[in-house]
Amino acid sequence: MKKTLLLTACCTLLVTLLSAQIKTPQPSPTGKISQEVGLTKVEVEYSRPSAKGRKIFGDLVPFGDLWRTGANASTKVTFGDDVKVGGTALPKGTYALYTVPGERQWDIVFYKNTSLWGAPAPADYKMEDVAAKVTVASSSLRDAVETFTIEISNLKNDGATIDLMWENTKVSVPFTQDTDSKVMADIKTQMEGPSANTYYSAARYYYEEKKDMKQALAWVDQCLAKGGDKFWILRLKANIQAELGMYKDAIATAEKSSALAKTEGNMDYQRMNAKSIEEWKMKK
Repeated sequence: MKKTLLLTACCTLLVTLLSAQIKTPQPSPTGKISQEVGLTKVEVEYSRPSAKGRKIFGDLVPFGDLWRTGANASTKVTFGDDVKVGGTALPKGTYALYTVPGERQWDIVFYKNTSLWGAPAPADYKMEDVAAKVTVASSSLRDAVETFTIEISNLKNDGATIDLMWENTKVSVPFTQDTDSKVMADIKTQMEGPSANTYYSAARYYYEEKKDMKQALAWVDQCLAKGGDKFWILRLKANIQAELGMYKDAIATAEKSSALAKTEGNMDYQRMNAKSIEEWKMKK
């Protein structure tokens, strides 16, 4: 009897171990897409059910009901920058994509709460979580799409479409972004040359490494011209002038630095400038 029980237990354990190692395909595997659109990255993560001979829209997915737009967890769309969806402003971030399929048009909802498993029940649907909602027309496909598919298509510098396709239905959700303002701002910055901080960093490095002081002075002057007078930048200029033997100019610059430091309540720079001025007066 004991041997029988032991044999049964061993067989049960063996079956359990073998079962734990078996991997089977997911009925609705996860799909991920990532696409650069203009200057923005757009990503979609969703589960992809297949038709498997079933009638989809109007049956498996009823018309007029909120749909998770895929299977399993809600479909998620991430915009790397602010966009407009169908003309509605949508801040950058990740949203759950819900839809309400219809015979001729669909409602598209970008929902702030991305933690839900599937679509929220009517009682749990919160209007304050609707970041954007647009209505788009649906169209018919000549060739049936077996597995639910999302694509980012019709790429332009300032936008694209998120295309939803399944069975013989296709829905395109347009979105745009303000690419032009970003490019124009970048062009303006680049055409203006190095920033004030760039000139300051270069001048400071030349001063600390005792390189070409005339070049360092030229760079610190360009920094001041671009960014305005700052007590720490004037302090650097005074030190460079002193290195060049321009003690009178260095004293005047240090005094200006001290006056600004006093206005902003910085005692350290006032002390450093006072000590340097005393030394430079001895050398003048």
